[in-house]
Amino acid sequence: MSQIDSLPPLRDVIARHELSARKALGQNFLLDLNLTARIARIPGDLSGTDVIEVGPGPGGLTRGLLSEGARRVLAIEKDPRCLPALDEIRAAYPDRFQVIEGDALEINPLEHLTPPIAICANLPYNVGTELLIRWLTPKDWPPFWSSLTLMFQKEVAERLTAQPGSKAYGRLAILSQWRAEARIAMTLPPEAFSPPPKVHSAVVHLTALPEPRFPAQPHLLERVVAKAFNQRRKMLRAALKGLAPDIEDRLLAAGIKPTERAEQVPLEAFCALARQFET
Repeated sequence: MSQIDSLPPLRDVIARHELSARKALGQNFLLDLNLTARIARIPGDLSGTDVIEVGPGPGGLTRGLLSEGARRVLAIEKDPRCLPALDEIRAAYPDRFQVIEGDALEINPLEHLTPPIAICANLPYNVGTELLIRWLTPKDWPPFWSSLTLMFQKEVAERLTAQPGSKAYGRLAILSQWRAEARIAMTLPPEAFSPPPKVHSAVVHLTALPEPRFPAQPHLLERVVAKAFNQRRKMLRAALKGLAPDIEDRLLAAGIKPTERAEQVPLEAFCALARQFET
């Protein structure tokens, strides 16, 4: 394997700092630096972009982002064992790399960054979906980020990009596709990681749209969609009966057959139904 920079191979870094991945932290390290460089190229040219990375671990993706020319990388790392390895990267890129120790769920990194901002991360499995939902549901839109390039379990990636009529189609698909372009950019087998997870993984690339695809108030859309998919096997007239006594009329006004099930309803129709609840 060829090197992408002058720093030591990742296996050497992990051995020297005794960085065994911890299941409790959702850690699975990518060791192939050529692979991390490929992931870093998915967002496109980052030379004029600041990048947030969550859970860099020993720094494989970090090195990919820096070697591919990211203007600046801000890494948020919860595991203090990884900080010495990340310090070595900071010494090689003193003006372009910063590390914040802490929990990404509790840290606001924006004071350290200059737009445009992208997020690129091999997310810890135990917080990945929660972070994604936060990034997709800010108070204001467009969001602070221009794109998200994120590693998930393949099953989660398929839920983000699913189309109506498929078993994977649900709340995550609507949430991601309402205000962003979402695609699976690459898939990775378990053996690409150390330790190998039990499932395949996939990198999802999401690009923020300037405005939602269809008009709807976020809290109403979320309420309708959550209720519909909470009982996805039921017809919508039954699944949504708690929302309004005249739910069948509202479904028909939105162009939805009351006998349809949630997985059959496209995004545009869910947005139309959410508008039926505006006062």
